[in-house]
Amino acid sequence: MSSASTSPRISPRALKRGVWAAVILVVVAGIALGTRVVPNDDPLAQGTVQFDPATFGSDNFPKIQDGIAKRAVDITTLATAITADPKAAASKYAVQSSGGQVYSVTFTGVVGEGTSGIYKVAVAGFPDSILIRMQTGPAINGTDLRDALGDIKFGQFKNQIEYQNAGSALNEQLKSSVLSTVDAANLTGKTVTVTGVFTLINPAAWLITPSEISVS
Repeated sequence: MSSASTSPRISPRALKRGVWAAVILVVVAGIALGTRVVPNDDPLAQGTVQFDPATFGSDNFPKIQDGIAKRAVDITTLATAITADPKAAASKYAVQSSGGQVYSVTFTGVVGEGTSGIYKVAVAGFPDSILIRMQTGPAINGTDLRDALGDIKFGQFKNQIEYQNAGSALNEQLKSSVLSTVDAANLTGKTVTVTGVFTLINPAAWLITPSEISVS
């Protein structure tokens, strides 16, 4: 009589040990594949890079200044376009931001009276129904420079504070690069040629942040 062959039984404890050993091997292999040598000068070796407003301002202001100059439209042409068809004007000339429509403009005008560095400017041929004002510091308000081109987004920053600081950094760089050469206390009566940007908040009063200015 022949006896049936039997396979050795594996105990539950041994089976459990085998499963855990396989899991450990998979984890170790994954770690090995995902590990790379980081040179000492690699940013990853230095930890998280902190946002530096001064560096951001100096690095980005020239590009924004150049972009505003390329987008700038004659201010009287823009006023005519907005009066005729605001939606069409926005589609053609504006960059949309969270604060509203941002326009880049250029003009030559005579500076009127000012308060706290904000001056009225009279431009020949410009509608009397719209007030042009220009801010020259010492305080530069708003985020017009940050929003001028539409390529600086909130998602590029860690939080709202950094995003706001980016706008302030660009304003500070404007002051040191451009406005520091302007005698802002004695502009009344002078003729200025300006390239700048503004957010259309009040259709009857435009507050221009100059990215370039010459005085004569």
